[in-house]
Amino acid sequence: MLPARLLWQGAGLACVGLGAIGAALPILPTVPFLLLAAFCFARGRPEWAERLYAHPHWGPGMREWRDRRAIPRKAKVSAIAAMGAGVLFTQFTLGWPWVLVSLAVLVICGGWIWTRAE
Repeated sequence: MLPARLLWQGAGLACVGLGAIGAALPILPTVPFLLLAAFCFARGRPEWAERLYAHPHWGPGMREWRDRRAIPRKAKVSAIAAMGAGVLFTQFTLGWPWVLVSLAVLVICGGWIWTRAE
């Protein structure tokens, strides 16, 4: 059986991969996957978690969440706008009643995001 440390490292690498895909695709988020990667790396390879937090582009938002549970306003607006685009995309591709699923995600997740500290 693999040691737990290797499993945490593998999960962290998978999350970094999903975060990298999210950097290119507007619908998939980046920072939540990188936060999850940092969580996994903290248990498997702490120096990799610190490298994520030190990243010049993604690190500041990750540190804000780690230290204060805060999401910058620009990130909030971007996330909610992307979810809104997802609702429109679902409406035009799948239509009724599937658009209700996207709308529910927008209302629940978007509401949660908007109520976080800035």
